[in-house]
Amino acid sequence: MPHETVVTKGWDPDQYSKFAAERAKPFFDLLAMVKPVPGGDVIDLGCGTGELTARLHAHTQAGTTVGVDASEAMLAKARPLAGDGLRFDSSDISRFDAESSFDVVFANASLQWVPDLPRLLGRLAAGLRPGGQLAVQVPANADHPSQAVATAVAQEAPFLRHLGADPAASAHAVCPPERYAELLNSIGFEDQHVRLQVYGHRLASTAAVVEWTKGTTLLRFQSLLPPDLFGLFVERYRRRLGEALGEQAPYFYTFKRILFWARLPGSCPPGR
Repeated sequence: MPHETVVTKGWDPDQYSKFAAERAKPFFDLLAMVKPVPGGDVIDLGCGTGELTARLHAHTQAGTTVGVDASEAMLAKARPLAGDGLRFDSSDISRFDAESSFDVVFANASLQWVPDLPRLLGRLAAGLRPGGQLAVQVPANADHPSQAVATAVAQEAPFLRHLGADPAASAHAVCPPERYAELLNSIGFEDQHVRLQVYGHRLASTAAVVEWTKGTTLLRFQSLLPPDLFGLFVERYRRRLGEALGEQAPYFYTFKRILFWARLPGSCPPGR
């Protein structure tokens, strides 16, 4: 399916926040990799509702941190948190082209929406100062029924004619972990840490998985389908996912994610 830009419409902060605690776990694991840059400049690509960006700002001890997101609904929740060097701007991260340089570029569960992620990583590195850090987390769960069933339904009538030839395109944007290690090395990062991690979430039931995916995965279909067809899509997805997972309460939802951190050679005083 075509996806020249990240999904900007359909984001619902309340829907997304239904699983805020579960979604925060990989953020804090990624944050732990980042070294503080007292007085430095930090950017958070895909800041969402901003609460975690505020934690990033405090952890790095940055002089300025800017959280950017393409969703005005998310930014409306984030902007009241601004102050003391923290601000939030509207931007399509797929078009990142730094007009200024940063000490940390941070992207938690956002770059999977961007086409040609390897090329984007080069642009992110170009936006870093000497000694700058890049920290990224992307989901790698395309083979789980919660993702695979959505892709299968998208290939059926009447949805396919609205979605294009490759309804799993955003899943294909995620590389194997070893590919990220190779890319980081070829770009010129001096140090790196790349890992694949499985997060286990104890949900109330298998039905809760639909609520989870309505806040993220299904948005790429919602953005391209008319409202009546998207409603039909969700109902078919709900039924097919129930058949794939069975009726379990509670349900242990396994979710694979890739986390990586890298640092450029050299050093300079943060914020200079």
